[in-house]
Amino acid sequence: MCDYRIAIIGFGSIGSRHLLNIADVLNERQLSFSVDLIRSTRGSELDSRFCSLVNEVYFSYENVPDDYDVVFITNPTHLHYDTIKAFASKTRHMFIEKPVFDNANITLQELGLKKEGVYYVACPLRYTRIIQYIKSEIEPSSVFSVRVICSSYLPEWRPGVDYRRTYSADAKQGGGVSIDLIHEWDYLKYLFGLPTTMFNLRGRFSNLEISSDDLSVYIAEYDQMLVEVHLDYFGRKNIREIQLFTETDTIVGDILTNEIRYLKSGKVISFSDSRNAFQRREISYFFDILEGKEENHNDIAGAMATLRLVEEGIV
Repeated sequence: MCDYRIAIIGFGSIGSRHLLNIADVLNERQLSFSVDLIRSTRGSELDSRFCSLVNEVYFSYENVPDDYDVVFITNPTHLHYDTIKAFASKTRHMFIEKPVFDNANITLQELGLKKEGVYYVACPLRYTRIIQYIKSEIEPSSVFSVRVICSSYLPEWRPGVDYRRTYSADAKQGGGVSIDLIHEWDYLKYLFGLPTTMFNLRGRFSNLEISSDDLSVYIAEYDQMLVEVHLDYFGRKNIREIQLFTETDTIVGDILTNEIRYLKSGKVISFSDSRNAFQRREISYFFDILEGKEENHNDIAGAMATLRLVEEGIV
């Protein structure tokens, strides 16, 4: 009998990354596991990296086992609600990719979730060295103002894929910077909690051939500070920063270069980190939750609060 029976629903880039990290984390812990894939289409053959890690591949929900320990929901956002509802009775716990849903008008009571189940929603930027440094080293009460920017060029996100055919480009599939780049508000909520008041302007302003919003700008008020957030799909130079304005210095957390820069003192702290490294840390944290070593700091209700914030400007 294996320690974990796992299914991954949807096997694109993030599902495949999770599979490798699941295997790495559980092998390190000397725990046995079995992984099934549940895919919408047969598509191409599995890469050799995955074949030895996969037990069964299913292309229909009908014959899927009903006794999984964990189901990973990694299919498109607009399918999450129906997928969770269909599999709630088939698994003890779930790991759900962000955003949790494509809209905040959701009734959780209809999902059939188990009271004892762990339902964790991905929030990988929390596990970067940059955000962890700010969380542990910067006193929130010392911050007067925060400016956050995530700017990048959507056609370059997925090499070899027509950006116009991705969910990011399609408002009906939950695309658009406001929801697609929910990471920024997720880590802001993690660092500072929810604001008391927020204003948001968004729309399509570039020449990108998409139906979703390509620019979203927020101004939010907290008891002791203001926060500005700029999200776009059209920036030709990638920028992903959080800037903290304090009495003694201006501190820049550069998520792309893994640097903390103190602009007045000149102090620079560089971290060795990678996308896979912090996403592996998240998978490790998730299994710590299942093993009772950590608390679930981003359950469905918490993720819904973030979604309402970014989608509707509701605090």
